[in-house]
Amino acid sequence: MSKHGAVMHWQMLSKDPERTANFYAALFGWKISDANGMGYRMIQTGGTDGGLWPVPQEAPEGVQLYMQVDDIDGALKRLVELGGSVIMSKQVLPDGDAMALALDPMGRSFGLMTPRA
Repeated sequence: MSKHGAVMHWQMLSKDPERTANFYAALFGWKISDANGMGYRMIQTGGTDGGLWPVPQEAPEGVQLYMQVDDIDGALKRLVELGGSVIMSKQVLPDGDAMALALDPMGRSFGLMTPRA
């Protein structure tokens, strides 16, 4: 069964990632790891896992959802036809997953992901 459109990942964008991580770990017991060189924190929730990305002080904070698609290139083409825009074209991550970032017609950012085969 296809999981097209299912939320498969999410990330918080935070100006103070340490404080944000400590708050959610204490509140929900989430396991948070910053064991990478980019300042990104992986979050294990016991459900759909996510991440915490540090952003500069002038950037907006928020939460991005990443929906699973079978074909990122096709989904990007379709979202442009529907009035959305691409803000980061397809990238293949070191773990083999592919992702892209887009804006819906109202200006909200979201991600598209295709898991590695």
